[in-house]
Amino acid sequence: MITCISASNRHFSDQRWQQAYWLFSFSDYYDSGNVRLGKLRIFNDVVVQPHEGFGVHPHEEMEIVTIMLSGQMTHTDSAGARVVIHSGDVVRMTAGTGITHSERNLSGEPARFLQIWIFPDQQGLLPSYQQASFAPSGFAGKLVPLASGRGHAGAVGMHADAAIYRACFQSGFKVDYAVGADRSALIYVLSGLMTVNGFAVEQGGHARVQKEEGITLASPSDSEFILVDVAAR
Repeated sequence: MITCISASNRHFSDQRWQQAYWLFSFSDYYDSGNVRLGKLRIFNDVVVQPHEGFGVHPHEEMEIVTIMLSGQMTHTDSAGARVVIHSGDVVRMTAGTGITHSERNLSGEPARFLQIWIFPDQQGLLPSYQQASFAPSGFAGKLVPLASGRGHAGAVGMHADAAIYRACFQSGFKVDYAVGADRSALIYVLSGLMTVNGFAVEQGGHARVQKEEGITLASPSDSEFILVDVAAR
């Protein structure tokens, strides 16, 4: 089953200091029919304005992946990490038994990032942090693993049977991807137009895949997208 959701049907939150699209129930947005997709709990597309950000707040028992699309954010946490996350960087924070952190845009330009939360395979993990950088040219014509609990080289690790990919396709390019009937996938289009098994998905829209052995990803025009592959249960 493939469900396509248009960009206009995302939940939008504008708090002046940040503008965000939430694909699943989050914060003050709650829809009992839109809480998760398998082990995928949160997928947010966020812009934080200059000199703004999230104050210190807690997390636990979650794998939190941040994909920096533009600008920069400064991350500080109770495990001792203080790092600047630049465009092209991907970070994974294991909240585990409990961690507090802040994320602030200390620069003079807006910062845009995706934040993805996935339930871990086991609870009680010690909090940890990992960061990697990816060159934009590396996404051309292939699915590049950014974060993975499935042993992909070069990706930040996750304590979950899941993988997150990024790709840029030229017009006319297509590729088959094996999902598996016991897994779920989400394809989020960052730019352009693409199809998932023939279903069209435009910029800002996404497709949710359930109980499909495989999918064909094709680009009628140049496109860029994120693919999240998770266990269905």
